[in-house]
Amino acid sequence: MRAPAPAGRIRVAGQQGLCDRSGALWFADLSLLVVSDLHLEKGSSYARRGSFLPPYDTATTLARLSQVVERFDPQTVISLGDSFHDGGGAARMPEPFRQALATMQKGRDWYWITGNHDPDAPKGVCGESVTEIALGGLTFRHEPTLISVAGEIAGHLHPGARIVQRGRSVRRRCFAGDGRRLVMPAFGAFTGTLNVLDRAYRNLFDWSSFRAHMMGDARIYTIAPTNLHPG
Repeated sequence: MRAPAPAGRIRVAGQQGLCDRSGALWFADLSLLVVSDLHLEKGSSYARRGSFLPPYDTATTLARLSQVVERFDPQTVISLGDSFHDGGGAARMPEPFRQALATMQKGRDWYWITGNHDPDAPKGVCGESVTEIALGGLTFRHEPTLISVAGEIAGHLHPGARIVQRGRSVRRRCFAGDGRRLVMPAFGAFTGTLNVLDRAYRNLFDWSSFRAHMMGDARIYTIAPTNLHPG
């Protein structure tokens, strides 16, 4: 019997990756770090429309991103779209946050993939804006395609998983994949989740090999579909 993979270790179209408990994805052989759905400046976006959220989302998200960039020290970073909550988010970002981001980007290849919230290149920040990018046999884009694409890494759906044990319900962000495709959790501080049993995921995966890689406080937990609950 083959031993189970260590917590968080996955393969996507032959590439071995690590689902980190921060919500980032790491490909050591490519020196590549991937994050998705940062939704920077979401608080200020809501404030402009009269809905006030605590104004700490960008600071929290960038602090977490800085920690994971420092820990893995990647050559390349890809942000899978909806990096900013709206098209003006990059321009609104306060200068200290802009400088913190520039420090992270220094000496690295940094790609902003366009998303439905931020369809244009972010203004006033470094990095290259692209609609999608292919590296190491993998294709990185914001929204997963409805056709079966081996090696697709996408975001957009904010996957989450729910389990029930001993009458206790736990719901957490998760990486959702079947070995051919992976949908990443949202990294942003003010982002929610959509249960992986929702109809939005129904035609994306081979459910016989699907696993939810659920983010715990100290590690990643790999959960089979039979152990997942809706809601």
